[in-house]
Amino acid sequence: MKTIADILREHSFFDGLSPEDLTFVAGCGKNVHFLEGEVIASPGDPANEFYLIREGHVAISLNNPSRKPFILQTLGVNEILGLSWLIPPYQWTVSVRAQCSIRAIAIDGACLRQKCEKDPCLGFKLMKHLVQVMAMREDAIWLHLFDVYGNGK
Repeated sequence: MKTIADILREHSFFDGLSPEDLTFVAGCGKNVHFLEGEVIASPGDPANEFYLIREGHVAISLNNPSRKPFILQTLGVNEILGLSWLIPPYQWTVSVRAQCSIRAIAIDGACLRQKCEKDPCLGFKLMKHLVQVMAMREDAIWLHLFDVYGNGK
């Protein structure tokens, strides 16, 4: 059976981390499962964890009480879900719902922040990876918004 460190080693987000770093980070992780339709996060919820999706996919949406949810993005296998664990006040700003059964590794945000404080080199490596994820997400959302609203017709 694979350990959490083994699973992290296979995930592209953790490319370039040493076996020691992976074991260190794995101490903050646990396996989780979400059922189809389950709400994983809602705006204002504490962002205590982020997730490495191993199986399934989720919809990230903005909710408007007078309209149906606006899906910003769908994330799937080998993607990172959740960036708010890093940014005070550590709260989700979007809704996340499982579109099918989800298997993931949940990484405790407070635990990882503490480990990064103790090991700034590890923290810097992870920040470089997170900034890349943020930039790709921003680009994808802009393209999606342009597809929806940008043609002017």
